[in-house]
Amino acid sequence: MLRFVPLKLGRLYRCLKLLLLLGLSVVLLMNTHSLLASFQKNELADRRFLGLNKCPGCFGTSWCRKFMNGQLSFETWGRLRFLDIFNVKNVYFAQYGEPREGTRRVVLKRLGSNQELADIDQKICKRATGRPRCDLVQAMYKTEFARLNGDVRLLTPDVVEGWSDLVHCPSQRLLDRLVRRYAETKDSGSFLLKNLKDTERMQLLMTLAFNPEPLVFQSFPSDEGWPFAKYLGACGRMVAVNYVGEELWSFYNAPWRKRVDLAKQLMDIAEQLTNNDFDFALYLLDVSFDNFAVGPRDGKVIVVDAENVVVVDKRLIRQNKPENFDVWYESRFEECDREACLSFSKDALCSRVTVDHNYYAICQNLLSRYATWRGTRGGLLHDPPADVARDGQLEALLDECANPKRRYGRFRAARDLRVYLEQLLSAARHVQALTPLINHLHYSALLPEPWGGFGRMLREPGVPTLG
Repeated sequence: MLRFVPLKLGRLYRCLKLLLLLGLSVVLLMNTHSLLASFQKNELADRRFLGLNKCPGCFGTSWCRKFMNGQLSFETWGRLRFLDIFNVKNVYFAQYGEPREGTRRVVLKRLGSNQELADIDQKICKRATGRPRCDLVQAMYKTEFARLNGDVRLLTPDVVEGWSDLVHCPSQRLLDRLVRRYAETKDSGSFLLKNLKDTERMQLLMTLAFNPEPLVFQSFPSDEGWPFAKYLGACGRMVAVNYVGEELWSFYNAPWRKRVDLAKQLMDIAEQLTNNDFDFALYLLDVSFDNFAVGPRDGKVIVVDAENVVVVDKRLIRQNKPENFDVWYESRFEECDREACLSFSKDALCSRVTVDHNYYAICQNLLSRYATWRGTRGGLLHDPPADVARDGQLEALLDECANPKRRYGRFRAARDLRVYLEQLLSAARHVQALTPLINHLHYSALLPEPWGGFGRMLREPGVPTLG
């Protein structure tokens, strides 16, 4: 009986696998025509596929010439439209070619699921006509997106406050920055809204309301040292950003030294987004292994999903002096059974100068034992070497950073954790630098006299060794 159960389970597994293969075969046969068409046609040059027919209810047109010229093409599996059912987030990988530069990989995003895009269309139609379906292009001119016509000089907080996380509590200084750095216009560089065309203004406001990620990438660009993916351009409802590298999750079981390096970079990102010379605090509300990527050459960690980022102007807080503005704010730890969950108050983030939210988010969701992702519990710094584990300092700092036991403990723990991780990296670099010498000494000890004398001398009793 005990042997019969495994046999039945094995037979069942084989049957299920066979049914799956048969199902895929049927799907392929049913989609043979569209399958061949997908490989023959470059859909990234199709106006309707890009959503260009919905403009100005779109995200921009700065890269349309590149799309229409066939400079972008899907990578192999991206061409198969029947696989879109698995691509809920509408994120694609493509090759972008320039005559002088060759081809490189880019990431294309629709900035939302098909349902979310349909919902925004329906809302626009209802506000303009009272009906769920309409001529979207005409409807855009009857919504709040068209309210800011050429007579309006500036984009002001009272108009867009609360439209998205980016502008949950906007200052005039932030909005001027968004307009001045808006990349979907030929005349960028001015903070005056009236310098934008009507369609450009509507596209900016549409992006700000639906998914402000492109505006975060444009306003805090990687070229200036911000830890975000580089924005490239848009065509209709397709946005192009630079491909960074593999997602952070791919390094979950990387060698210890690599994981320590990534952890140090993550804590540096938390510090940079919290305290910088521009007095803007950028608080990450959605922190998971999928929202960060690692460069293949420089190993640099980059934020690749910035939809849920609250930007707070610290200068405005100091100027307005809301209640308790100068009292340090501590995020409340809450252990939950879901992946990548955080506890926060946007209003609190917007009214305090000193906030520990980014340290809390990185430590809890990525580094500490509380981190949970894809059914795996334990953060990036799981299973440290025996000497680090015996020391106990790393575990204590991670625990205090995620779930502090002392008042303002997270602030101190985040600072000390960055120092400790740097010490671990420094020690690892020293060991790496000494490895060739150690190997050479081991080798010289095997050589005949007089070449091997020095190596053997190091192994004689009473002589200290490098190990």
